Amino acid sequence: MAEALSEMKSLIEEINKHNYLYYTLDQPSISDADYDKLYDRLVALEKETGVVLSYSPTQRIGDAILKGFEPHRHRARLWSLDKAQSHEDLAAWHTRALKLVNDYNTQHPDNPLPPLSFVVELKFDGLTLNLTYEGGELVQASTRGNGTVGEGILPQVKTIKSIPLQIPYRDGIIEVQGEGIMNLSVLEEYNRTAAEPLKNARNAAAGALRNLNPKVTAERRLNAYFYNVGFSDNIQFADHREMIEFLRNNQFKVSPYVKFFDSIEEVEKELQTVADMRHSLDYLIDGAVVKITDMRTREVLGYTEKFPRWAVAYKFESEEATTILEAVNWNVGRTGKITPAAVVEPVELAGVTVRNCTLNNVDDIERKNLKHALGTLIYIRRSNDVIPEILGKVTEEQDGGEIVSPTHCPACGTPLEQRGAHLFCPNKLGCKPQAIAWLAHFASRDAMDIETFSEKTAEQLYEELGVRDPADLYDLQFADLIKLERFGEKKANNLLEAIDKSKTRPLASFLYALGIPNTGITTTKVLADHFLGLEPLMNATKEELLTLHDIGDIVAESIVSFFQDPNVQKSIDRMLQAGVSPQVEERAEPVNTDNPFFGKTVVLTGTLSTMGRDEAAKKLEALGAKITGSVSKKTDIVIAGESAGSKLTKAQELGIRIIDDEQELLKLLGEA
Repeated sequence: MAEALSEMKSLIEEINKHNYLYYTLDQPSISDADYDKLYDRLVALEKETGVVLSYSPTQRIGDAILKGFEPHRHRARLWSLDKAQSHEDLAAWHTRALKLVNDYNTQHPDNPLPPLSFVVELKFDGLTLNLTYEGGELVQASTRGNGTVGEGILPQVKTIKSIPLQIPYRDGIIEVQGEGIMNLSVLEEYNRTAAEPLKNARNAAAGALRNLNPKVTAERRLNAYFYNVGFSDNIQFADHREMIEFLRNNQFKVSPYVKFFDSIEEVEKELQTVADMRHSLDYLIDGAVVKITDMRTREVLGYTEKFPRWAVAYKFESEEATTILEAVNWNVGRTGKITPAAVVEPVELAGVTVRNCTLNNVDDIERKNLKHALGTLIYIRRSNDVIPEILGKVTEEQDGGEIVSPTHCPACGTPLEQRGAHLFCPNKLGCKPQAIAWLAHFASRDAMDIETFSEKTAEQLYEELGVRDPADLYDLQFADLIKLERFGEKKANNLLEAIDKSKTRPLASFLYALGIPNTGITTTKVLADHFLGLEPLMNATKEELLTLHDIGDIVAESIVSFFQDPNVQKSIDRMLQAGVSPQVEERAEPVNTDNPFFGKTVVLTGTLSTMGRDEAAKKLEALGAKITGSVSKKTDIVIAGESAGSKLTKAQELGIRIIDDEQELLKLLGEA
C-alpha cells in the first residue's frame, strides 16, 4: 500500500505539472498519448488501493449531482468597485486619493507614503471566484455572494483545469480571488454541436459554475484568471507587483495583461488601448481596473461603506446599435407594478446577442416616441454592459404598430390603477405572479430566512395548496406537504421546521419581509430601532415618520398606507396569532438622555486608533444615537478619524459639528 501511495503522489505531481504547463502557460510538454498513459495509471492505482487523494486530477470529472449550495463565509470581505465612466471621473478619483496621501504625509513626515503608482488590469466579464487553500490544498471555492457570504461551489471549480488543486505555498491559509470565464473560441466550438446553444460567454460561465451538476461545468471547459490574495494568515506583500508574482509562482493563471505605471496620464492612455483591443480578445471584458500598487497606501486610504478608495473600475463607453422592435410584454412585479419589457430582433452588441430591452413605464414609451414603433427600426444602447435600453425610433414617422397600454392586469385581469408614472395591479393576493414573488421575498435570507424555500416552492404551494398570503405558511401541516410532488417526509419536515424557526426573526427582518413599498433593509432597521415594536409602527403618523433619518414624503406615505390596508392588517394579525413574534433588541438599561449623543444622527468616517468604527458605533447606539452612513442636512455630528475623506468635506460645507479628536470622543463617551 505504501509503495502504491508513493507512486500515486508522484503521478499526481507529474500530471499537475503537465496540466499547469498546458492549461495555464499554454506550453504543452508531452504528447496527449503520453499524458493519457500517466492518467490511466493513476486511475488504476486509485481503483486498486481504494484511495483517492483530494487533490488528485481524477477529481476534476464532476460525476456526482449535488443537492444544493452550502453557504460559505469569506475570511475577508470581497469588495465591489466604484465606477469611473469618463476621464473626468478617473481624474476625480485620483484627486481624492492624492489628497488623502498628502494629508497623511503632512501628519506623518517621518514615515511618508511613496508617490502614487498604478496598475491597470482587465475587468473580466464572468463570475467572481473565491478560493481557499489550507496547507497548500484547495479546500473550498465559492461565489462572491453578497461580499460576506457566498455559495460553496468546490466540486464545480475543481473541473476547471487551469485552477491548481494544490500549490507550493504551504505555510497557512490563503483566499485567492479571480474570475471564472468561458473563452469565446470555446463557446463557439461548444455551440457547433450543442443541442441547446449558449447565448453568451458570461451567462455560460455563470450558469456552469452555479449548476448543481458539476459534469455540466466540466463540459463547458471553463477558464479562470486570478488577480488578488484577499486573505492570508501568514504572508504580506509590499505592493501589487509582489502579490501578482506570488500568484504566478503558485501556479495560478494570471492575466497576461497587467501593466504598471507611475502617472495617471500614462494610465489614461493605457485605458484607451484596452478599449481599442477589447473586441480582439478571446474573452469578454467590460472595462479595466485601476489600482494603487503600494499596499501600505491602500491600508491608509481604506474603504468607504461599499468600495476601496484605492481602486476604481473604468467602464467602457456605451455601445449602440439599431434593430427592429418586435413586441412589448407587460410584466407584473412583487409590488403589483406593471412594467413594459421590449422584445427586439436579435442583434450583436458588445459581444452579446441582445433579445430583450428595458422600458420603464408608459411615460418612457411616450417620451421616446415609441407609441407607434412596433415593427420599426429603433436605437438601442448597452451602457456599462447591463440590459440594453431603447433610446428611441430611428425615424420620426408614426409608421409602426401601436403599443397599447393595458387597462387590466395581464396576469389576473383585475383593472389597473395609475399611481404616478406607473400602473399597478391592486389584486395583491389573487394575482399569481405578485403572490408568488411576495412569498419568495418573505422567505428570503434577509427577510424571514426560511431555509429550503424557493420561488419554485412558492409556485407549488400557490398552485396546489392555495397559499396566497405569507400568513398561510404558518397554517401548513405535514399532511398538506407530504402529498405534494417532490415532497418527501424529510423535505416536508425541514420546511415546517424552517417556518417555525422564522417566528422569532428580528423585527427589522420581519418588516423587510412584509415588502413595504419603497423600503429596503436599511429603512426597516431604522423603523425597528426607533419604534421598538410592531404596534407603535403600525399606528405611526406620517409626521412622526418624517422625523426619522432618510425617510421622506414618499416613503412615509408608503408606510402609512401599507399598514392601513385591511388585507395587510389581517395578514399580520394571522401571523401573530400563529406565534410569529418579531424580536426587538431591548437596551440593557435606561439611556441617560442627558448624554451629548442621545437622539443625535451621527456619521463615522476615517480610521479610529483607540477603537474600531464598529465598536464606536455600538457604543454610540447604546447612548441613543442613530448611526448612518451618509452626511446630509439631518446629520448632527460627524466623528472623523484619520484619513477621513469626502464625508468630512461635506460636513464642513454644511457646518455640521465635527469631532476629530479621539480623546474628546472618549471623554464624551465617558471613557477618558
